[in-house]
Amino acid sequence: QVQLVESGGGLVQPGGSLTLSCVASGISLEHYVVGWFRQAPGKEREGVSSISLTSGNTVYADSVRGRFTVSSDNAKNTVFQQMNNLKPEDTAVYRCAATPGTRLVHWGQPLADYEYDYWGQGAQVTVSS
Repeated sequence: QVQLVESGGGLVQPGGSLTLSCVASGISLEHYVVGWFRQAPGKEREGVSSISLTSGNTVYADSVRGRFTVSSDNAKNTVFQQMNNLKPEDTAVYRCAATPGTRLVHWGQPLADYEYDYWGQGAQVTVSS
């Protein structure tokens, strides 16, 4: 059975930092692409970042580039997203997703949510003073 489990969410003040973890079981992520998505109430799901665990290559949404860093520990079958200088507009439920392969983009754009096969349940991140 394939499972992705996120952890590390919580409440943080603007300007603070959090690190999310995504631990996989039932699959080995070393040959997968893992993406992070977020969705706030009343807004559509947004792709945040993604990483190829084969190459280590990464992509970021313009809204988080320079503040968020996605990385992996292949031996621990885990992907991380470090989030610095958090803003209230970063408040959302964050989910990790995985799909086999190495491609991070399709037709010049990051992989869309429908291109991922496996999803975690989500972790709440709230940025508020």
